[in-house]
Amino acid sequence: MLILKPNCECCDKDLPPDASDARICTFECTFCANCAGTRFAGRCPNCGGNFVPRPIRPNHHLEKHPASTQRVFKAHAECADLALNGRTAG
Repeated sequence: MLILKPNCECCDKDLPPDASDARICTFECTFCANCAGTRFAGRCPNCGGNFVPRPIRPNHHLEKHPASTQRVFKAHAECADLALNGRTAG
């Protein structure tokens, strides 16, 4: 089951379980569509795999199978400008 990370690992944009702009790779690295496309050109900076839209878990399943609340950040060179500016580009 997907863990549904709550944020973009680059810009820290909130990505709730119903976010239509969440992108994941095969290892569930999670980015917003903007960062996945513009900063990483569709390739995961962690594993090199492609991004796909993250499935949306229906609300009636979230109570029993909630999304993760653990925010994840990675120090990618493509995100360095965001770290300096407080991570607000997504």
